Amino acid sequence: MLELCLQKIPSRSKFDDVQPHLCQREKGHSGSHDEFPFLRELKASHPSVANKIKRDATMTTGAAWKSEEAGPNRILRWVMLLSDKELLRYGIRMKDLKPQVAAKLREKAAPYDACMEVAKKLTWLAYQMSDAPVPTAQTATYLEAHFGTMRPHSTTCLVCRAPLSFNLFLKAVRGKAEIETGHKNPREHNAENVGFAHRECNIAQGAKTLPEFYRWIAEILERVQQQQS
Repeated sequence: MLELCLQKIPSRSKFDDVQPHLCQREKGHSGSHDEFPFLRELKASHPSVANKIKRDATMTTGAAWKSEEAGPNRILRWVMLLSDKELLRYGIRMKDLKPQVAAKLREKAAPYDACMEVAKKLTWLAYQMSDAPVPTAQTATYLEAHFGTMRPHSTTCLVCRAPLSFNLFLKAVRGKAEIETGHKNPREHNAENVGFAHRECNIAQGAKTLPEFYRWIAEILERVQQQQS
C-alpha cells in the first residue's frame, strides 16, 4: 500500500469543516496536491467517466425530483454521518423529509476514507474493461499498489458476471447509463463491496444483497421448472 500525502486541500465547500479534502498523491510528491490523481487521465480523455466515478464514490443518489420533502438530490456521503441536529447547521432538516428519503440518505452514508478507496477501486476496474484506454505506467502502479495487478478485459458485471465493455459508458442517454456502480450489499459503501454492473442487473438486484438476489432467482427458476415438468 502506498503511503499517501494526505495534505489538506483548500475548498469552498460549506462542508469543509466536517471533513477536509485530502491529497491522495504519494507522500513526498512534487507539484500540486490532488485529491483524485488516479482520475487525471480519464478526466482528460473521458471526462464523463471520470465524473461518474467521482460522483458515485463520494455522493449520495438522493431523490430524482426536487422538493423540500424530497431532500437534497446529491450530498457528500460523509456529511450524512452527522446527526440530525448537526445537519441543521447546514440547512438540512431531516425531520421534514419523507421517511423513506431520510432512510435512503442515511443508508448511503460512508466515511471519507472509504469513499476515496471506492473511487480508486472503480478506476482500477474501469481500466480492466474491454475497450478501455491504457493507463500510464504511473497510474497503473498507483492503482495496483492498492488493489493488485490489472488484467485487461477482466472486469465483469458485479451481478451477472458477464464481461463489461468500457464503451458502454459512452452510451448513456439522458442521464440513464448502461453501466452503474453496484454494491454486493446495497447498505455498505466500501472498496470491498463495490463494482460495476449493467443498469438492468443493478435494477433487478434492488435492495437485496447479492446472496439474497441469487437465492431469489434460484427459487423462481425452481418453481418455473416444477410447473413446466
